[in-house]
Amino acid sequence: ESYQRSPIVHVYQTGTGLRRRLDDPKASDDFPILGELRAEGVTDYLVSPLIFSNGEIHGVTWTTRRSGGFTDDEIAGIDAVVKPLARVAEIWALRRMATTLLNTYVGTHTGERILAGGIRRGHVETIHAVIWLSDMRGFTPLADRLPPRTLVELLNRYFDCQVPDIMEHGGEVLKFIGDGLLAIFPVASDESDAEWVCGEVLAVARTVRAKIAALRGALAIEGLGDVRFGLALHLGEVLYGNIGGGDRLDFTCIGPAVNLAARVEKLTGKLGRTVLASGRFARHCAAELGPVGEFALAGFTALQMVFGLPDEAADPET
Repeated sequence: ESYQRSPIVHVYQTGTGLRRRLDDPKASDDFPILGELRAEGVTDYLVSPLIFSNGEIHGVTWTTRRSGGFTDDEIAGIDAVVKPLARVAEIWALRRMATTLLNTYVGTHTGERILAGGIRRGHVETIHAVIWLSDMRGFTPLADRLPPRTLVELLNRYFDCQVPDIMEHGGEVLKFIGDGLLAIFPVASDESDAEWVCGEVLAVARTVRAKIAALRGALAIEGLGDVRFGLALHLGEVLYGNIGGGDRLDFTCIGPAVNLAARVEKLTGKLGRTVLASGRFARHCAAELGPVGEFALAGFTALQMVFGLPDEAADPET
């Protein structure tokens, strides 16, 4: 309400400036904020419209506590800088909007790279990272049974169990693939950093597992169905950068390490496990993970040892 009754809204709606001489006993108190400013000793109050090149109207306020308020020359000086200020403000507003949009849709680190000019197709770099690849179990029958809006809300609640914790611990969410999620946690080349990052990621996995278990209980009470969760963790090198066709690019990561994570994720449902990790990841968390077995994974010639959380009971897909 205080915003709706402010002078700024008046300027937005009319596109014209507004001035109130607050040291004048006859001055109007037509906006609640004027009384507050007068109590602070403000003697003159001016709002100037900042008109952007696309026609949007924003505003800037000027105040003084000097007796007598602004002089005519000062008002003229303010009027003279308003148009150049609008251009500068528009540039900063557009950059802030672009940063917010990129951070929202591609992640903070990726957004920074794009803003810095990393937009050439094929421009990739090799990075060492922990790969987080998760998937919702039972999504297909839910999608067939639930109304679309209810399904979207369920997906949002499900991703809310993962994304905040991933980001809080240095992860970058790269992609939502339907009910799947791909994230990476960059790792420096030294072993000590790999051990620390893997430990952090495993702690996040435990937290997320608990949150999704709680969500599963809530959804059962609400009669929305059963939601299961599968997560693969792997440590390896990925190609991180721009891939696409024509004028449409995607900033993502690819490589054998991502493929292996995808194969391990598929095992979670078959083995009745929530969290499975590759051997390369598990050697940095040996005290917290136990061997599940060796498996032949499509696309890989050698058998792959897979590890899981010892406190996890089998709960296979039906």
